[in-house]
Amino acid sequence: MKLGLQLGYWGAQPATNHAELVTAAESAGFDSIFTAEAWGSDAYTPLAWWGSATERVRLGTSVLQLSARTPTACAMAALTLDHLSGGRHIVGLGVSGPQVVEGWYGQRFAKPLARTREYVDIMRQVWAREAPVTSAGPHYPLPLSGADTTGLGKPLKPITHPLRADIPVMLGAEGPKNIALAAEIADGWLPLFYTPRLADTYNDWLDEGFARAGARRSREDFEICATAQIVITDDRAASYEAIKPFLALYMGGMGSEDTNFHAEVYRRMGYADVVDEVTALFRADRKEEAARIIPDEVVQDSAIVGDVEHVREQIKVWEAAGVTTMLVSPGSVAEIDRLATLS
Repeated sequence: MKLGLQLGYWGAQPATNHAELVTAAESAGFDSIFTAEAWGSDAYTPLAWWGSATERVRLGTSVLQLSARTPTACAMAALTLDHLSGGRHIVGLGVSGPQVVEGWYGQRFAKPLARTREYVDIMRQVWAREAPVTSAGPHYPLPLSGADTTGLGKPLKPITHPLRADIPVMLGAEGPKNIALAAEIADGWLPLFYTPRLADTYNDWLDEGFARAGARRSREDFEICATAQIVITDDRAASYEAIKPFLALYMGGMGSEDTNFHAEVYRRMGYADVVDEVTALFRADRKEEAARIIPDEVVQDSAIVGDVEHVREQIKVWEAAGVTTMLVSPGSVAEIDRLATLS
C-alpha cells in the first residue's frame, strides 16, 4: 500500500505547517502529495510552491474543478508543472456540483459526464501535440465559431512541447456512471468517501468501464487513490467527535438540499435517514447538533481510527479491496513518521 499526503484546500487562513509536512512525507517514503480546491485557495499554486521543494514524490490534484478552467488552460498548467517537476504531475479532475459551478464559476452544470469526456479529450490532444487542437463540442468547441464571434479563431498547437505526451489523469467520481467513466477514460479513481464494505459494488461499476471499447486501462494498471482519515489513538471516542463536523459539512452543506453528491455516497452506504437528519439540522444552522447526531458507525465506515494494530489491520483490508494509495492528512511530522511504518 502506498501513502499520499493530502494537503487539501485552505480554510479561512493558509496552513502554517505544510512545508514541514511535505518534507517529512518525502523523507518518510510517501508516494505523492495532493492539493485540492473548493471556493477559496486554488489547487495548482500551492502544489507548485510546495512541490518545488521535493525531488521524488508525485504531485497531484485531488481535485481540480472542471469549471474553474477551460480544458486548454488546464492542459497548459499541467504541462507546465510536469516540466518543472521532471514528469511527476498527476491531474485529478472533478465536476464539483451545481451550487459551486453555477454560483461560484458562473458556468452551466448540464451533462457532467459528457463534459468530462470532452474536457479530457482536449487535454490529451494538447499533450500529444500531434495536430492543432480541435473539438466539435458541444461543451468546449474549438475553435469557437458562430454569429457572435469574430470568425478569426484557428486551431493551435501548444508552443511548449510537453515533457510527457500522456500525463496521468484521475477522476474524482462518486456516482456509478462517473466511476465507470473513470475506468473507461482515466488512469485512476480518486474516491473521497470510500468504504471497503462496498468494494464489490465499486468493482462492478469499474468493471463496466474497463469493458468498454477503447478503455485506457485494466484493473491491473488502474490506480485507486482513496482519501482515508487515519487516526492512531487509544481514544476513539474523541477522534470520532473531531471527524463528525467534517462529515456533517459534506453531508449537509456541500451542495443544495436536493443535489448533494457527497450525501448520495452515504445514502448508498445505507445511511439515508442519517443524511436526511444531518441535512435538516445543517440547513437550519444547527451545525454542532448535526455533527453530534452522526452515529459512530458512520465514521467507522470510511475512516480508520484506533490503536496501531487496528490501523495496520484495516490498511490491509483497504488494500485487499483494491485501493492502491491511501491519501492521508496527518497534522504533524510525528504522525507522518508513524503512518510510514504501517503501510
